Amino acid sequence: MKTSEFDFELPERLIAQHPLEDRKTSRLLVVHKESGELEHKHFYDIVNYFKKGDVLVRNNTRVIPARLFGTKEETGAHVELLLLKQDGDIWECLVGNARVVKIGSIVSFNEGELKAECIEIGEKGIRKMRMIYDGIFMEILESLGQVPLPPYIREKLDDPERYQTVYAKIKGSAAAPTAGLHFTDEIFKQLEDKGVIITDVTLHVGLGTFRPMDTETIEDHIMHSEIYWMSEETAAILNKAKKEGRRIITVGTTSTRTLEAIYKKYGTFKECHDATDIFIFPGYKWEAVDCIITNFHLPKSTLIMMISSFASRELIFKAYDEAIKNEYRFFSFGDCMFINND
Repeated sequence: MKTSEFDFELPERLIAQHPLEDRKTSRLLVVHKESGELEHKHFYDIVNYFKKGDVLVRNNTRVIPARLFGTKEETGAHVELLLLKQDGDIWECLVGNARVVKIGSIVSFNEGELKAECIEIGEKGIRKMRMIYDGIFMEILESLGQVPLPPYIREKLDDPERYQTVYAKIKGSAAAPTAGLHFTDEIFKQLEDKGVIITDVTLHVGLGTFRPMDTETIEDHIMHSEIYWMSEETAAILNKAKKEGRRIITVGTTSTRTLEAIYKKYGTFKECHDATDIFIFPGYKWEAVDCIITNFHLPKSTLIMMISSFASRELIFKAYDEAIKNEYRFFSFGDCMFINND
């Protein structure tokens, strides 16, 4: 299958540069899988599409100020790090100006308040860096780092909390699970009052979610792994819902990947902490998820391939054409889609 089959033209004016003042007022395109019907709504209408007993699964990861700007000690060359995945004091990083960062290179931040030593070289700008510091690393990162907005967002974000979901809790992501940005505490209360069960998983968003594809055929693309957790409580809620035939609805592609990765590996949901490089594209056999809430994704991205697998390429591209025609806002701060299984 060709990557080019998932390309589309998007007017630049439709790339959202800032979040709406009121999260829940974003537009919502409801896509009915079985009938192919499309409905134009607002996000606050999503409550009407839930049933008593549905389980809503969120990714409670929290974006960290993962972008650091420093200088190479030996030469003074400017180096940018994007922190992706942590193993103690070792971080896997995407490095700007990576050609100057070799084994043993030390990058200094804020006159040595934090240093990073390169201990391993990977492909396509990836480096493993050992962090050298005194004190508490996350406190230092909070003072030195920047929240890494996607490159297509060129306007300054006045309030970094608007790039966090209202339920963000576990620190570790390099990017937000953006489908969750539309939810408010008020909507969660309405869902709970309706008898919807809300539970969380954690997947720290890294390159696996947002790295562009550079292969001509889909099958040649290699996903970068991302770390996830599922609690015993969440596993029990999901297994009970499966057994009773109740719907499991995921908020975003990261929650979706987490559930599908676990169910594919174990044939059930269970408490676990692991990493996944699962790549879902048309032809994939879905087992865990019944409905998906998702934003509008970049052309030729793994994410548009995933949702094209969940519905169909034809239906998803019909929906995208409709969204473009009706001037929906796209990407991280953009509008939303609910892929319903009816």
